[in-house]
Amino acid sequence: MNMFEEAKSHFLTLRDLLRFAVSRFNQAKLAFGHGCTNALDEAAYLILSALHLPHDNLDPFLDAKLLPGERNMILNLIERRITERVPVAYLTHEAWLKGFRFYVDERVIIPRSFIAELLEAQFYPWIDDPDSVTQALDLCTGSGCLAILMAHAFPGAVIDAADISLDALEVARRNVAAYGLQSQVDLIRSDLFSSLAGKTYDLIVSNPPYVNAASMGSLPEEYLHEPAIALASGADGLDATRRILSESAAHLNPDGLVIVEIGHNRDALEEAFQDIEFTWLDTEGGADHVFLLRREQLTGFTTP
Repeated sequence: MNMFEEAKSHFLTLRDLLRFAVSRFNQAKLAFGHGCTNALDEAAYLILSALHLPHDNLDPFLDAKLLPGERNMILNLIERRITERVPVAYLTHEAWLKGFRFYVDERVIIPRSFIAELLEAQFYPWIDDPDSVTQALDLCTGSGCLAILMAHAFPGAVIDAADISLDALEVARRNVAAYGLQSQVDLIRSDLFSSLAGKTYDLIVSNPPYVNAASMGSLPEEYLHEPAIALASGADGLDATRRILSESAAHLNPDGLVIVEIGHNRDALEEAFQDIEFTWLDTEGGADHVFLLRREQLTGFTTP
């Protein structure tokens, strides 16, 4: 009898399952980074989510006894997390970003973006009047998470949410509908700007693919469950960003802004685009991950 079968026979409480999950996660040397950063937080999140309990209030439930069906369901999820290295968000079909819940499955990358915290502040001071944003674009929208956050940050704006993947757009459509934003957020299939001819915006945000080839070859197994098209971006990780910089000016209104996340590629980006003075925005992860440019900085720009 393996450990999981023994657990089904002996464990009674949520506390039992939490201890077991933390031990097994640490033993398996899982990789974290899809919402949690350690075994304890991930185990607690998995169990609370599976039981439809509040994520921020573990203590009252620790000694609650579980029905056999509940216990077995959670143990099966713990086993899959270990043996298949499936990120918890795909097991529970939910991810959270700045207090917003999103449905996710393996058709989209799991929502995580430093742009989300900047949207909370409506990009102040770079945008001093949120009402001035009437047309906005979320490029490479994936699950639709940033488009939905943008709709809440700029309620007067009409927002296009574009992605090359029809599968991703199906997930985004589900999330947009869950927030009742169908009249504000328009989902468009587009390879970056290819289907957006003639459209212009006051604000463009993008969390595009930015993983370089070397890093793609060494990603933990958890990340291989995510769509490669949403991660990989050429040898130096800048293929998508080059196109965004080359084509953004034609899609920005006067004084319009483009804000792009680029992972750990700041040095490579500044080396490749030495004639552009990027504004780097402070985030929880530092000031190396998200840049801002105004339309005027991109006018007449050509990709090196």
